Amino acid sequence: MRRITFDLDVLRSFAVGMELGSFARAAKRLGRSTSAVSAQLRKLEEQAGTPIFRKAGRGLALTEAGETMLAYARRLLALNDEAAAAVHGTDLQGWVRLGLSEDFGEALLPAVLGRFARAHPKVRIEARIARSFDLLDRVGSGQLDLALAWGDGGALPHAERVAELPMRWVGPAAADGSGAYGRPDEPLPLAALEAPCLLRTAATTALDRAGIPWRLAFVSPSLGGLWAAVAAGLGVTIRTDFGLPAGVRVLQQAAAPPLLALPLTLLRAEAEPDPVTARLAAILAQSVRDALPVVAAAA
Repeated sequence: MRRITFDLDVLRSFAVGMELGSFARAAKRLGRSTSAVSAQLRKLEEQAGTPIFRKAGRGLALTEAGETMLAYARRLLALNDEAAAAVHGTDLQGWVRLGLSEDFGEALLPAVLGRFARAHPKVRIEARIARSFDLLDRVGSGQLDLALAWGDGGALPHAERVAELPMRWVGPAAADGSGAYGRPDEPLPLAALEAPCLLRTAATTALDRAGIPWRLAFVSPSLGGLWAAVAAGLGVTIRTDFGLPAGVRVLQQAAAPPLLALPLTLLRAEAEPDPVTARLAAILAQSVRDALPVVAAAA
């Protein structure tokens, strides 16, 4: 079998196009013509030796091989960019204050900090795990330089939407995923975080609009407490697909109230951050995109 060496420029066009949801927008961002990007994609399929796209209505979707290729493309590009940053940014020094919502503390923080520290060992990072509303307040007051939080950023002027994730009804893993949400003759038991909480508001609003009675069966100040309650069967909740722990599962039921997508936003205290903060922001945004399903990437 002949050895294949993929072209990183081709992989970048492919990855950026999937991130933006349009190869025309990818061409514009990368400073290339649309025809040049199309030629790159043909080259990629030729090198792969198998189709990576399939028709989906008027557009294109990834084949199984295409999804595999995208995952590897992101990893190869991340390693390439990390190497470039390490070579050219070894003298980067300073201090940056980072905030993350609870969903991303264990799942994302170690990878982000490890990747950043390898490239910029002289930079010190102070990290805070907190609720999204607290992170917004801290970025707005200048106590944090950078934060990743749920929502659209509120009134903060320097907010970049990284992705949108569909919200899901979540219940205990032991429950039948197609079963009813509680007993028909009783209000739905709801487990939620303490107010204010975007997902708690989304849950109660969806239930009220559907005319489904509900009661707050469990309220927790922390995400860990919420997961424990849901796993124990005390109530259902809504979250996204990201970071679901063992012991809970997404519930599937046609009669369930519909839920919208939840924005995930990168918040910055300054419009033009210093090089340290800008580099960490780039790594954080890319790490999020790498960790999310293809369909969740923001267009």
